[in-house]
Formats: sequence, C-alpha cells, structure tokens
Amino acid sequence: ERLAPIRSKLSDPTWETVIRAATLAGISLSAQAYAEHSNPSHYLYFSYSVAVAEVTVDILTGTIEIERCDILFDCGASMNVAIDIGQVQGAFAMGLGYFLTEQLLYDPKDGRLISDGTWEYKPPSVKDIPIDFRVALLKNSVNPLATLGSKAVGEPPLCLSASVFLAVKAAIRSSRKERGLSGDFAFYAPATVDNVQLACEVDSSLWV
Repeated sequence: ERLAPIRSKLSDPTWETVIRAATLAGISLSAQAYAEHSNPSHYLYFSYSVAVAEVTVDILTGTIEIERCDILFDCGASMNVAIDIGQVQGAFAMGLGYFLTEQLLYDPKDGRLISDGTWEYKPPSVKDIPIDFRVALLKNSVNPLATLGSKAVGEPPLCLSASVFLAVKAAIRSSRKERGLSGDFAFYAPATVDNVQLACEVDSSLWV
C-alpha cells in the first residue's frame, strides 16, 4: 500500500525503480508486527538437523583443518532460502569458535581475564571454515504451528559445530591407539592447538 502512490506515478517501472523512488520520497521500506500467542502450542515444535565433518589433525603441532562439512537443516518452509542457508553457515561458524578456538583464560592469582586480545583469544576467521562447506535445507517440511510454516534457524545450527570437535577427538584417539596409548583420554572444548597437542601425548623422540 505504501508503494502504490509511487507505482501510479511511474510508467511500467521495474522493482528497482520503484524502490529507488520510494527511498528518495522518504517512504519506509521496513515492516514489523507484534503478535501475542495465547496458545503455547505455537512454540512447541522441534528443529531437526544433521552434520557430518571431516578433519585433518596435525598430531605434532595440534593444528586442525576442516576438510569438509555437510549439513542438512530443517527450517520448515523456508521464507528465503539464501538467508536461511546464510544463517546456518553463520551459526555454524560461531560454533567453530566455541568448540575450537575461543578460550577464556584467567589469572589464577586475581581471577583477571588475560585472554582479552586477539593474540590470546582467537575468534574463527575465513581460514577456519570448512574447505568444502555444503548446506542444504530439508525439503517438504512445513511447520503447521508457526509463521508461514517456518522454523527457527538463527541459533540451533550452532550445535552442529560439535561434529567438528568430535571429529578432532576421533582423530586424536586414532593416533593414540596407533602409538599404543589408551583410547580413553580427557579432552574438553575448545580444541585449541595446545589442547590438541597435549591430548595427543606425542613423545619428542618421534620427531626425528
């Protein structure tokens, strides 16, 4: 309705022309709504997903490379596939920081946070995402309880990053067993370079 006056003044305009004219005319192009759901069943649904990760772990240095990751995510009836896939990728990348690189370190004497800069605190970067990253949305999955059949897609995909952490742990276990060490070992997130290297328990005599 807000764009109708603009359209009436133009002769067979393209969408871009209408939007440009509306912007110049100071017409708001955003939309918002508020709804109060008295029926709690509107929120009682489940968002399903699955992820498979393949990693390479350098046992000597503890560095990790994510070779490939495949994700299938159920976001119901997607209202914008490009945005929803981007949400999955973004949440997954945030999870990579949580599970692999972002470690909070505190001074044992006074409890002061000492990992307060990028030299010690490492958020994920473009080099940390999977080399081969494949995301697909589950088809023919309509949620009858929510808006336009959709499901939440902003935060749930973060949990899928655990697949990378578990793949790293599996690689460490495989290496340990090859060297006669126990396959049972303590290993906690984040899987930083030093934590991975320590978990591997590599004997320095193997370096030569």
